Amino acid sequence: MNVLQNTPSVLLFGNVFLFSVAAVVCFVSLRRVDRIEDPGSQRGLRALLVLSGLWAVAHVGYIAAPTSQLQYWFYVGGLVVGLATVGPWLYFCSAYTGRSLHRNTRIRQSAVGVYLLIVTLKVTNPIHGQYFTVSPSAIPFPHLMVQHEPLHWIIMGLAYALAFIGFFMLYELFVEVNYDTVALFGIVSLSGLPVLLDVGSMTTHQLVEFTYQPLGVAAFAIGVFYIYIDRFQTINLTGETSSPMILVDEDDRIRDYNRAARSLFPALRGANDVPIESVLPSILEALETPDRILESERDGNTTYYRLTTNPFSSDQKQLGRMITLADVTRREQYRRRLEQQNDRLEEFASIISHDLRNPMMVAKARIEFAVEEGDISHLQSADEALDRMDELIEDILQLAREGQEIGETVPVDIASVAENSWQMVDTADASLRLEEPLDRTVDADPERLQQLFENLFRNALEHGSTSPRSHAHEDTVEHGSTSHAEPDDSVDAVEHGSASPASSTRRDAVEHGGDELSVTVGTLPSGTGFYIEDTGTGIPADIRDEIFEPGFTTNEAGTGFGLSIVNEVVEAHGWDIRATDGTTGGARFEIQTATN
Repeated sequence: MNVLQNTPSVLLFGNVFLFSVAAVVCFVSLRRVDRIEDPGSQRGLRALLVLSGLWAVAHVGYIAAPTSQLQYWFYVGGLVVGLATVGPWLYFCSAYTGRSLHRNTRIRQSAVGVYLLIVTLKVTNPIHGQYFTVSPSAIPFPHLMVQHEPLHWIIMGLAYALAFIGFFMLYELFVEVNYDTVALFGIVSLSGLPVLLDVGSMTTHQLVEFTYQPLGVAAFAIGVFYIYIDRFQTINLTGETSSPMILVDEDDRIRDYNRAARSLFPALRGANDVPIESVLPSILEALETPDRILESERDGNTTYYRLTTNPFSSDQKQLGRMITLADVTRREQYRRRLEQQNDRLEEFASIISHDLRNPMMVAKARIEFAVEEGDISHLQSADEALDRMDELIEDILQLAREGQEIGETVPVDIASVAENSWQMVDTADASLRLEEPLDRTVDADPERLQQLFENLFRNALEHGSTSPRSHAHEDTVEHGSTSHAEPDDSVDAVEHGSASPASSTRRDAVEHGGDELSVTVGTLPSGTGFYIEDTGTGIPADIRDEIFEPGFTTNEAGTGFGLSIVNEVVEAHGWDIRATDGTTGGARFEIQTATN
């Protein structure tokens, strides 16, 4: 290789100037990379700028070096560094658009392997000569002209195809976001324009035949870091995380949102510059609560999101705040279950300390009377008090079991479970009527559903008396009083014979007055659930909201847990229950198992 005469010319100085400026822009822009919030985008851009700056320096050396040998190695260095820019470019595009390709270890290892193979082919070109050949040229100025061989075009095609994938990812994002992305479209497109110079260098002698892409990267850096940093940052929110994110300005007007937010809240479409309060009032309501938990119902499933807000700003101005929704469904469900269990433990502690203590004190007092007076008749009252305790304990245990999650649900025939449940209770002279036709099934835990029917049947039988007694309403439900008898009152009740066995209570409720009690099971309109109705005296309207509370009773012989157990079964299945008047004035319980 001979020393070439370095003849000054406008084209020579023009090329040196352009690529020198490109190198300076790339290196200086590194100081502003930290202003990009997404770490992945930062890493990709930083590597792209460093390599592009070195690539531009290699071009300056290639066209301005004083010897052909230096020009040759500057050119080879440019080939090696230039090919390396494809990796950071794709890394940046993947991170910026919210993809995970840049984090895939297998892809990165494969890319490095292919890169090293191609570099080997380029560096060993003097041996095989399949990549390029060189010869001195004076057009457009003295330099070492490169003539590319087929291997070069194959690798160049691969590099451009990969670079185009990055352009596609960016363009796709710009199209999808509801934001003004025209400027960013222009910046990205401008960075690809040097391809036209690449093509032109093959058709005219006024251009040196090499890759002009460092000029495009420099233009991209100027546009992103010095002109449109605000917009670039705003669009970047769509690629930082898979969590729903909404950007609002200082007046709480919606400025932008990512795909996850749009998928979760379809109302966001076309809502730019609209107050978030009018589009998603639940967001602002949740932000005002201490725990900032948003409950979202979708496709029959409940999802819980914890809301966080962060100021969103740039060098030039405060843009507003970013609202991020983090899915905390599993944690929130666990917290709520734990809270329910704690509440249940407190209820049980209250029940045990009060309801069980009363009959226990009655039994203790009667036994003491029997010992002191030698009258064994007191033991009958003590036995009844112990029976009362046994009944309370059984109901408390059942209530605890019903509070647990249901087992596997299967289609259960309502008519069959109603008939089976009727056989399990002491019905006395009452009758069961099934609405015709009763061919509905519900998805339920069969055992728990039968417990629901049994407890509602017992409630009707024990408290559904058609008696004209003045206090009949007080006996219509098992759960209707917030007061409990004090120990002395309980003793007095036993002394006067008011604490009777449950079976006699049921029989009196059914037979009193000579009217036979009838219980009907049927389906709700439109097949949304089922009901159980009796012909008794009904439930007073002023206590219907309280009858499902544990221990709530109007009947001293009752435990106050029957309807509470029913409510637990209903809630465990995700159903709703309400008490209302029956067609004949009796009590009617409607269980809603599905929405209409």
